[in-house]
Amino acid sequence: MLRQTAQRITQRAGSRGFSVLTASEEFPGLAPPTPPPNQAAAPPSLPSPPASPSSPKMPPSPPPGLSSAVIVRSVEDVGGQLFARAGRRGATVGYTALRENAAFVAPLLAAECSFEKWDVVEAVKLAGEEVGSVAGDAQVSLTDQIYAAAYGAQSSLGRSYYTPGASRASIISFRERNYTLNGAVLAATGITDHEAFCRMVEEEFPSAGASSGAPPAAAAKAEYLGGEARLATSADYALVALAFEGPTSAPMMNVLKHCLNMSGGASAFASPGVMGVYGGGAPGSAAETVDALSKAVTSAPSADVVARAKAAAKAEALNALDGGSKSLADAMTASVLDSCGFSAKALGESYDAISEADVKKAYEGMMMSKLSLAAVGDITSVPYHASIASRFA
Repeated sequence: MLRQTAQRITQRAGSRGFSVLTASEEFPGLAPPTPPPNQAAAPPSLPSPPASPSSPKMPPSPPPGLSSAVIVRSVEDVGGQLFARAGRRGATVGYTALRENAAFVAPLLAAECSFEKWDVVEAVKLAGEEVGSVAGDAQVSLTDQIYAAAYGAQSSLGRSYYTPGASRASIISFRERNYTLNGAVLAATGITDHEAFCRMVEEEFPSAGASSGAPPAAAAKAEYLGGEARLATSADYALVALAFEGPTSAPMMNVLKHCLNMSGGASAFASPGVMGVYGGGAPGSAAETVDALSKAVTSAPSADVVARAKAAAKAEALNALDGGSKSLADAMTASVLDSCGFSAKALGESYDAISEADVKKAYEGMMMSKLSLAAVGDITSVPYHASIASRFA
């Protein structure tokens, strides 16, 4: 919801500057809440940013119950720029700001949100528009079918990512169950005083995540099953994907992806836990498409292909570090989950350390997993799972 609010306020407010926003300021015409007798109503107050880069005072925790509009504007008020992205396995929220404001802004990422009704309504509306914009997207449909085939259509990973109609109560419940600080990864760059920043995190972040008193939700086990998911439409094409269970190591997964890409005749994809190839064409040539995909998968990578795939995967990973805050945050988070640390040097070395034997072992492990078949479009001529799976027995 913070992502939707950040987008909405940026679109609506343009270059306006506010130090603190309340509902009545951003949304004129809404009646302000009635204060109790003999008590004046006041907008939530936030700690001021440090007066200078050398200010040694640690910022106090932000008060609970802030609307996401207030959180967004408080970050922007000190020149920060928020970014956010979400996926099936988690979400990333972060900011880019001056170094001297890092300790002031960081606790706002973990601030307890009040889920104001007007705030949620606007966020749900914007999310609904995003769902509508991808409703007819063939690539999105194929991705949904891949996950449904790999994990089961009723599992948390197998259900469609773009689901409209969320209520305020369901959003609050989902947030409290899943987005807790216990298990989160905090990644930061450009911090000059590392020890001071770590002290700030230890002092400010635990209190922000323990307000509900409820234990964090247990991580949902994503069990790869393998299977088939087909979506028939009136399109004049047939898209097909063959997927397998992938390695847990991100560098190895990326190397294998490039190996599949270099095999020819197919486009490769990879995400945590699942990887494979996809292609498409005229409905009548669906069988030929499946043959080409099968050939690409069953072509074991040679030493030359492994060497080129390693170089391409390493370059892709290092180039992502220069792709802006979002890419950098994703790379740092993946590295922390992989090896409990991050550095550009270590990232490059993680690819250098992969041997041809390692790739061969990972490839064989992938081929031993169950096949997942996804098909979208005019799928009348697309062979069924059983006939294709026999090719990889």
